[in-house]
Amino acid sequence: MEAFPAENDATAPSLDEDPALGLSRRTKFEILGAVMLGMFLAALDQTIVGPVLPKIVTELQGVDYYTWVVTIYLLTSTVTVPIYGKLSDLYGRKPVLMIGITLFLAGSALSGASQTMWQLVLFRGIQGLGAGALFPIALAIIGDLFTPAERGKYQGLFGLVFGVAFIIGPWLGGTLTDTYSWHWIFLVNVPIGLVALAVVWRLLPNIKHIEKAGEIDWLGVTTIVAGLVPILIGLTVAQNEGFGDPVTWAWILGGLVVLGVFVLAERRAIEPVVPLHLFRNRTFSASMVAIFFAAFGFGALVIFLPFYFLIVEGVSATESGYRFLPLMFGLIASSIASGQIVSRTGRYKPVMLVALAVLIAGQVLLTALHVGMNDTDLAIRMFVAGLGVGPTFAVFTIIVQNAVPFHELGAATADLTLFRQIGTTVGIAMAYTVFRVNFTWDLLREQVIAAGAPAQLLPTSAPAGFDIGQLTSVGGGGTDFLAQVPAQFQAVFVQGFHGALTTAIASSLWLGVGAAAVALIATVALREIPLRTTLGATRAAAGDGAAARPERPSPAPAVD
Repeated sequence: MEAFPAENDATAPSLDEDPALGLSRRTKFEILGAVMLGMFLAALDQTIVGPVLPKIVTELQGVDYYTWVVTIYLLTSTVTVPIYGKLSDLYGRKPVLMIGITLFLAGSALSGASQTMWQLVLFRGIQGLGAGALFPIALAIIGDLFTPAERGKYQGLFGLVFGVAFIIGPWLGGTLTDTYSWHWIFLVNVPIGLVALAVVWRLLPNIKHIEKAGEIDWLGVTTIVAGLVPILIGLTVAQNEGFGDPVTWAWILGGLVVLGVFVLAERRAIEPVVPLHLFRNRTFSASMVAIFFAAFGFGALVIFLPFYFLIVEGVSATESGYRFLPLMFGLIASSIASGQIVSRTGRYKPVMLVALAVLIAGQVLLTALHVGMNDTDLAIRMFVAGLGVGPTFAVFTIIVQNAVPFHELGAATADLTLFRQIGTTVGIAMAYTVFRVNFTWDLLREQVIAAGAPAQLLPTSAPAGFDIGQLTSVGGGGTDFLAQVPAQFQAVFVQGFHGALTTAIASSLWLGVGAAAVALIATVALREIPLRTTLGATRAAAGDGAAARPERPSPAPAVD
């Protein structure tokens, strides 16, 4: 394919319409490969650390900072997403993506060199600062390189990258730790990231979609960070203490107050970090609501299915990851297929309605989870749920990028990523809360007696100072409480405990069913806008009412 169209081709789009016009197909795919590598690194880092974290904590003697190794990465990678998205619109994708990859690699190298727990927490925070750029900028670059009608073929790779990272992360983390040391789970990022950085630096043109970058909206940057951080901390606290804890609400409400200030600041900003006028676009707003609740439901699945494998079936963390494969295979297959369908038909609303209906069906099937469920039966149910999840990764990005003004594509894509990440976090926190409400002493006692233990073995009310949460390690080797049970009843107690735990998990999964139903209702509100066949800066939301402020004139984007 020629790098440039023939000069006498009157139908060829201008540089105004196609900023990537000067790139050959081969170059586009080389760039696509590099940004997918960056996405893969960020996705891998979310799955590779968890299984070996207990070993890291033991070696560094940092049990007090256990949760912060994961939490700090979540915080920094989430709060920076909208900032990176807006900066890429102002100053171009290339420098912002290169800064993100560089920060991620620096954080990875420093994390691998950590000698104390506080060092690891600090350096994981730096890693997260870089990771915040990788997902949204990579998706925005796909939007730059390919027209909305083409993007489905490539946006589906988002689900593939996530799925592959989820599949190999636990295995790779365990293998590197057992063969070498845990330090290598971070150091392995460096050579891969350097390849991605080199390709981006060499091939990616620096396309700017705003003709003259104004000053950075520092008030918006400050208030969005100051608002999101306490909310995310509150949700993390809720995972351990529940939503009945006043500390949880103090964090969340404090963050919401600051976000109120952020909204006021953005209404007056010349170049807001989050362009609020986009939310007047019905398709954009409906997509944000839908992706939030779809991710909300997926978060419950990601947390509780491995929990079931680890505790009830008593498998290792690595094997638990493999038991999750049917869901990930469904996700990968439907993510790729849905993108192809949208590209070929130009229709996205029917695809998403069917996908979310399948997600609801899959989650309803999983609420029948019980001890001793046939492995094939469970795998089929997980596969169906995965089929419903996959299109949410691929198609909502196409919808949003097609519905907003072209010069705000980066900010809009970042908003979608932000809503997805916060939706997952809220879903996990809420699922844990519902689980705690359901997993009671009464349920445990009922299940243990049903398993064959005499009623007098367990009192009608929980013993003083007893924490039922301590029992979550029974399936993996026993607890102090299990040791207090008469030897002849220990097997029955474990059987009853597994029954109670599974019942509580299955009840919690109904939360995901409700969330997916909300996502389906929001998707009904989508206005299906024909997919553009150019990358033009024409008004994307035409026909969407007062969807967006009038499109500013868009001269040929600057290409370095």
